[in-house]
Amino acid sequence: MNLNPSTQINLFEHKKIFNQLYKLYKNDNLPNKILLSGEKGIGKSTLAYHLINFVLSENEEHPYDYENNIINSDNKSYKLIQNKSNPNFHLIDVLEDKNNIDINQIRELIINLNKSSFNKKKRFVLIDNIELLNLNSINALLKILEEPNENINFILINNNKVVIPTLKSRCINFKVFLTNDQSIKIVNQLLNYDINTIINNKLFDYYSTPGKLFKLIKLSEQYDLDLVNFDLTTTLTTVIKNKYYKKDKSIIEIIYSFIELYFRNNISSENISLIKSHHYFLEKINNTKIYNLDEEPLFMEFEDKILNG
Repeated sequence: MNLNPSTQINLFEHKKIFNQLYKLYKNDNLPNKILLSGEKGIGKSTLAYHLINFVLSENEEHPYDYENNIINSDNKSYKLIQNKSNPNFHLIDVLEDKNNIDINQIRELIINLNKSSFNKKKRFVLIDNIELLNLNSINALLKILEEPNENINFILINNNKVVIPTLKSRCINFKVFLTNDQSIKIVNQLLNYDINTIINNKLFDYYSTPGKLFKLIKLSEQYDLDLVNFDLTTTLTTVIKNKYYKKDKSIIEIIYSFIELYFRNNISSENISLIKSHHYFLEKINNTKIYNLDEEPLFMEFEDKILNG
């Protein structure tokens, strides 16, 4: 089963925003710089992919099913995007071995956008996780956002982080959100069973988006972790001691979230020492991400000082 929400051919929620964008496109008023803002994992990228497929597949065989909000998997544009070979689509996201979107990615994008298009279709640039653009990347991006080439549309994904005003002011911002019930409903539809039977209810307060729930379920399936009788300290110790993050980089973000959840569950105004440790490790996590450092020393220190301290 594919647990990546961005590849889902069904749009289970966000139909109201999709209809807004649909009407704007039909009236030839679709903004060429769109910012989708909301919590990470709620389906902003999925929404973007559906809009992009709707536009690109309009005059193709097996076009987008607007009535049911479904991407036809036999559609040519969809297949080319899946194969990373669609000339009308460019994706910018963090590379697997990096923690930030590199300036070279933006430079390569600019070169590609300056090339002649293969057809008269709109060209889309999807930039995911824009909070991970570094300063040089932002400055380079601002130049092409200010005066984009004709027929080029930018969709930027912001995960409820602070966006610099010069970047935000160039885009039309659409706020995207889900309720907890909607998130659980989406996951149940995708997995075709009730996740309440495999996840402790207490985890829903923290892992409240489809994306976060997918990652958690994937982790539990891969490493046989018990999410029903969930014990955070035992899980953290197991994941760190066995170095699962060495086998799968996506686990790193889950460990970060587990660390934050540990402090949230155990911190109190009377425990000054734990408050200081919380600030210390938050800074360590932030620096590890910014400077693309090895995570292992951080995790080992957390295990030594906090879990075994």
